[in-house]
Amino acid sequence: MNKNYQDRTAALYLRVSTDQQSSGLASQERAVKEYCEHNHITNYKIFKDENQSGAKVSRPVLDEMMKEMREGKISTVIVFAFSRFARSTTHLLTALNEFKKHNTDFVSITEKIETNSPMGIAMFTILGALSQMERELISQRVQAGLRNARALGEQIGRKKTRPSEMIRALLRQGMKYREIAKIAQCSHGAVSAEKRDMLKEIAANKPDPPPILSPSLTLV
Repeated sequence: MNKNYQDRTAALYLRVSTDQQSSGLASQERAVKEYCEHNHITNYKIFKDENQSGAKVSRPVLDEMMKEMREGKISTVIVFAFSRFARSTTHLLTALNEFKKHNTDFVSITEKIETNSPMGIAMFTILGALSQMERELISQRVQAGLRNARALGEQIGRKKTRPSEMIRALLRQGMKYREIAKIAQCSHGAVSAEKRDMLKEIAANKPDPPPILSPSLTLV
C-alpha cells in the first residue's frame, strides 16, 4: 500500500440515464454518503454523470474520475451498484484490473462487494472467469454464424460494388485514376483498391523465376 494512501480521496460515482431521474441520483448519493459515514470516510469527492447511458464505456464525468485515479489521487471508488458504473462484465473487470494496478479499492453497496475483502477477491476471480467465458461464447457464435452463412452460399463481408473488369481494362490502357473514376462512375479509392487486387493476383500467378546456375556448371 502506498504510504500516502490515507491522503488520497474516495470517489463516489453516481449515474442516471436521463436528466429526468433526479430522484434516482439523490437516492444513490444518499446511499454512498451513508456508507462513508458508517465507515468513517470523510475525505471524498462526488462524481455525477447525468443523462448518460450505461451502455457507454466513455462518459464525461467517469472519464474525469478515471483520470484522477490514474494520477494517484483516488484511494477508493464507491458506487451504488455495478450497473451504475460498468456496461458489462468485461468493462467491470477491465476497470477492476486498472484499479488494482493503481492501488485503488472498489466498493459496490448494492452487491455488498469490497475488493479489499476476501469476498471481493473471490468476486474478482469469478468475474475474470465469466468474462473469459463470455468472450469464448461470443467467438463461438460468430464462427457458427459465418459457417452457416457460407453453407447457404451467402457472401461474407462487404459486397464489392465497383465495376472491376472495366477498371482493370482502363488501368491496362494506362489511364489516370481521375479519368477511370469518371468513366467507371466510382471513387478514386475504388480504382486504387482494384489496382491493388489486380497486382496481388498477378504476383500470385507469376511463375517462379528460373534457377540461377553456378558459373562452373555447363549446359549440355
